[in-house]
Amino acid sequence: MKTVVTPCSFWSKCSRPLAPNISLYCFLALPSIMFRRATTILSRVVRQAGEPSSALAMGLGRLNHVAIAVPDMQATMKMYREVLGAKVSEPFDQKDHGVTTVFIDLGNTKIELLHPLGEKSPIQNFLTKNPSGGIHHVCIEVDDIHAAVKRVSEQGLKVINPVPKIGAHGKPVVFIHPKSMNGVLVEFEQK
Repeated sequence: MKTVVTPCSFWSKCSRPLAPNISLYCFLALPSIMFRRATTILSRVVRQAGEPSSALAMGLGRLNHVAIAVPDMQATMKMYREVLGAKVSEPFDQKDHGVTTVFIDLGNTKIELLHPLGEKSPIQNFLTKNPSGGIHHVCIEVDDIHAAVKRVSEQGLKVINPVPKIGAHGKPVVFIHPKSMNGVLVEFEQK
């Protein structure tokens, strides 16, 4: 019997090895699957408007990072640094957002590790529901964050924070609700 790994069955299939290192393959493949889902939805929003220039107005850009909530920051940093040989930043506390972040440089994009900081951390809520951790959001760069907020709002997508906040890279960010994005929390970050 052949097992097909889909985003819905992703984690459950990884626990039953299909080939050597399949768990690592699945872990690294899921961000790509989620990014394709999110960008497909955004492309559909642009196409529905019927204006080719609307994509240019938003300036939808590259994948900036995939954020993963982790229950043990030090163990996860060690795994990426020592097992996978990745470039791992030092932890940075973001008190305004209630998280500690670490960035893993992959050359063409990054992975952002998120760990709760304080009792009111939104990441703590995520880890309560997902004790092993997991993908929290994907971040896509945009040329004009205000145009992006306006564009997706006009098309009926729910923007969680319509007024941009300063994110981990010191640039304005907004989040699009997962219910508007097929279950994926999407962050827009100003280029």
